[in-house]
Amino acid sequence: MTDKLTKNDVDGYGFQREANFDHHQYDEFMSEYLPVMTRRAQRWDSLVGEGSKINKSRTVKRFCRKGIPSSLRPKAWLCLSGAAERMDGNPYLYQQMLAAEHSSELKETITMDIHRTFPDNMYFMSETDSRSLRKPLYNILVAIGHRNGTVGYCQGMNFIAGLLLLIMRDEDKREEKVFWLMDTLLNNILPDYYHPNMEAVKLDQEVLGDLVKWKCPELWQHLEDQGVHWCLVGMKWFICLFADVLPTDTVLRIWDCLFCEGTKVLLRAALVLVLTNKEKLLKCTNFGEITDLFKHLEESKQSLHCHTFLKSMFEDIGSLPMSRIAKLRQECLAKV
Repeated sequence: MTDKLTKNDVDGYGFQREANFDHHQYDEFMSEYLPVMTRRAQRWDSLVGEGSKINKSRTVKRFCRKGIPSSLRPKAWLCLSGAAERMDGNPYLYQQMLAAEHSSELKETITMDIHRTFPDNMYFMSETDSRSLRKPLYNILVAIGHRNGTVGYCQGMNFIAGLLLLIMRDEDKREEKVFWLMDTLLNNILPDYYHPNMEAVKLDQEVLGDLVKWKCPELWQHLEDQGVHWCLVGMKWFICLFADVLPTDTVLRIWDCLFCEGTKVLLRAALVLVLTNKEKLLKCTNFGEITDLFKHLEESKQSLHCHTFLKSMFEDIGSLPMSRIAKLRQECLAKV
């Protein structure tokens, strides 16, 4: 199946393009995007260096918000997140987790989801293709599930690990690097997001509702009047960190910031998806219409243009103090 795909059929990450894909519009965007990222690569080269850590600063945060060049993304993510240091300090752990005896339930659940992971991507379409990433994906998820016994495996992890593999596919020790990025996400950056009761995800969905109330009371009241429950909104957004939801380049730009700034970045992205569709949502006259629109918010033109989306996240949204988010999370605990 993958042999039949031509270069024009897939994007740079191996995802099949829609039949009505606008090549002209894409080429115009890339003609602007690539030179910008080339200039940024020169700055990132000196920032990343040879070490396994990047000291976070306002400059680093600003650089991340403007985008990490694709060639430097693997190293930058590992260093920014702390995964590189953790990997260096535990050089044999991944192989030990892989060689351990895994529960049959864990293996069966993961095997079932492997076939559902990015079915429109050439690297995940077939097990027999020499370029296939299905086996590496299975290895990583089993090792992660075994390592984090309380969490085990949760749907959504497959899309995160799968996209990480696509970014790391040409790296040495790619499986081990993705394993450590996943482990760092689960334990350091997004603790409790993948706990069996998903309390942290549900909590951030409620916080999203309160942020909409703060930033746009009119829209919040309209959604409230129509019976919208925030615990039903955006579950997929948060659980897979927008992978398999937003265009790949936009997801990667969000992750550039996530590995640097943490979970607040996800709230900013979700808030942009809601607020940039304010007028459409206000025109909805019942719960069904709103629910249907929420399923397609990510398809808006703004979502397709990663520069515009990131600009909205950090400029149009305005201040989002961590102290206020922490207070909202505390207040929302009773709701979940």
